[in-house]
Amino acid sequence: MGPLHLLDETQSILERLIGFPTISADSNLDLIDFAAKRLEDCGARVTVSRDPTGCKANLFATLGPEASGGIVLSGHTDVVPVDAGEWTSDPFVMRRSDGRLYGRGTCDMKGFIAAALAKAPDYAALDLKRPVHFAFTYDEEVGCFGARHLVEDLREAALRPSVAIIGEPTEMRVIEGHKGCYEYTTSFHGTDGHGSEPDKGVNAIHVAARFINRMLEVAEELKRDTDTDSARFTPPWTTLQTGRIEGGSARNVIARTCSVEWEMRPVRNADAQKVKAALETYCREVLLPDMRSVYPEAEIVTEVIGEVAGLAVTTDNEARDIVTALTGANLCDVVAFGTEAGLFQSLGMSVVVCGPGSIAQAHQPDEYVAVDQLEKCLAMLTGLERTLEQPA
Repeated sequence: MGPLHLLDETQSILERLIGFPTISADSNLDLIDFAAKRLEDCGARVTVSRDPTGCKANLFATLGPEASGGIVLSGHTDVVPVDAGEWTSDPFVMRRSDGRLYGRGTCDMKGFIAAALAKAPDYAALDLKRPVHFAFTYDEEVGCFGARHLVEDLREAALRPSVAIIGEPTEMRVIEGHKGCYEYTTSFHGTDGHGSEPDKGVNAIHVAARFINRMLEVAEELKRDTDTDSARFTPPWTTLQTGRIEGGSARNVIARTCSVEWEMRPVRNADAQKVKAALETYCREVLLPDMRSVYPEAEIVTEVIGEVAGLAVTTDNEARDIVTALTGANLCDVVAFGTEAGLFQSLGMSVVVCGPGSIAQAHQPDEYVAVDQLEKCLAMLTGLERTLEQPA
């Protein structure tokens, strides 16, 4: 397929993908069905794996020989919610303007999926010596649940890919490492009462405030714990932050419950364990005894929303070597935002993150991907043909 026709086809596919409102809270099945049909029409061997609810699914498809050592093109199908009032056009109708394609998911990350689907017929026409796989997942935005499911399926498979290219928006820069993303909700359960007698109750909001203060202390400790490996990140330390607090019923009522939604972005997996141990110790040895001295049934419960390891920088990385050669990049970078890459790396695969669009546009009103970014992505995927025609 010629470059101009390939670009037109990619934009046409992207327009269809944007029309599927695959917000994480909703189903992605229509998009998966669309992608599965296109890949099946190319002769791909397609597997669709549904989540426990049956409302969402991963797609894993293969072109080429049944062999290990294949290359995975991976993207998540879900998008974050929209506030339509903040958009200048319908978020789920792709709009073309001034060399940009607007719509929810255009850069994060349906642009890459569209490019991969557009290239599938070209790959199918080759005498592939190395398989090319398409991995499209659900629920990346809320905890990488689909990728976890997919990775477990691959772990049990007899034949396993060896390289993964994660097409998150990097402006086609080659990313060889990123921080992890660990998300939690900690709930505090005290007992209510009249606001005029605060000592007779256990105010869950006050306890939550002490918990957050301890988080901030740990965060300051982490700022002082950097090394040469972490120096490449911005910022070069493990971060902690509170995203949401909910609790209480009225200003004159002691708050019986409060929940704190928080996250950390570790530069090292050991930092994640350090943070968890510090906060668990503080809850067990300080907060709970204080709470139970007033109300013996008081509780603190932490729910794990998602624990996704980072992408570790490695000396040997075939994925990095392939993509730098295809893009002409002289340098690789690291980023603070998380992706599904670490999950693929946990299988022993070499992994790199490289895709069209800017992370600055992700999750924003009037999200867009520039057409020239799609052109660069298609050039990379076209160059990949030569690698696929050689044995692993």
